[in-house]
Amino acid sequence: MAPGGGGRQLTVRVRRARRRKPSSTEWLNRQLNDPYVADARRQGYRSRAAFKLQQLDQRFHLLKRGARVVDLGCAPGGWSQVAAEAGARVVGVDLSPTDPLPGATLIQGDFREAEIAAAAVSALGGPADLVLSDMAAPATGHAATDHLRVVALAEDAFAFAETVLRPGGAFVAKMFQGGTEAALLAALKRAFAEVRHAKPAASRAESAEAYVVAKGFRPRS
Repeated sequence: MAPGGGGRQLTVRVRRARRRKPSSTEWLNRQLNDPYVADARRQGYRSRAAFKLQQLDQRFHLLKRGARVVDLGCAPGGWSQVAAEAGARVVGVDLSPTDPLPGATLIQGDFREAEIAAAAVSALGGPADLVLSDMAAPATGHAATDHLRVVALAEDAFAFAETVLRPGGAFVAKMFQGGTEAALLAALKRAFAEVRHAKPAASRAESAEAYVVAKGFRPRS
């Protein structure tokens, strides 16, 4: 779904403040002038990231009514919102608290801990059809370090997905392009019939962010 309506959006510039870091001013400028941010507010989505999942779903047909979906790193809830609207049974997990969301069971904790993983599996009520991960570690400002941290989270998400996905299920994870994801991609190609890369239009053009979409899960014998 494309953002905006029909009118031309006015550009807003935030003035530098003494106590505000330059990076914070840049972030405010991006937020105030981002049509996806404005559309998320207008349509009642919790974050602009909701449009990323919508666009991935339009291309890869990931969300189905009645499907069991796990959303790792779900806060503030944009992806869980889109999945629930599609009629999926959603279980979201995040270290941060997430406001209640109709159609979703939200668990606060680390999915890598056995107790939290077991709670997610129990709430799901059966094998997952889709595991989603839009997780990203807090940025350090050092591109190589940030890339490694995002790849590590994607690897953890894949390890979890292998334990809960049904045969034929799908997996979607955020990646930052940078070369060190080769081992993960090789593992995904062994585990899934189809592995694709995608950069939704809602991802900022200047960002190295992309997503890996794997379909047709083949459990190990």
